[in-house]
Amino acid sequence: MNQGGTPGRDDILAMLASLDGRPAQDVPELIESMELAWLVHQVEQRYGVRMELDSGQYGRMTTVSGAADVLREVIGMPDEHLRD
Repeated sequence: MNQGGTPGRDDILAMLASLDGRPAQDVPELIESMELAWLVHQVEQRYGVRMELDSGQYGRMTTVSGAADVLREVIGMPDEHLRD
């Protein structure tokens, strides 16, 4: 986990790897739609947040690096992107 309690690149790779039991080093940079849904669910469960992402944010999460950037922004923001 990165500073501030947000998932870092290694955390994201581990979560994506857990979807189908592959090693984290075998996870490709590109994230498919099913993997993205899994990742968002995992982040919500592990970090105790409920996220409201807009289409632009989802669009930026097509890579592991992009997902790390968006999640760092959203989890670190005030309540506007989080829901109860």
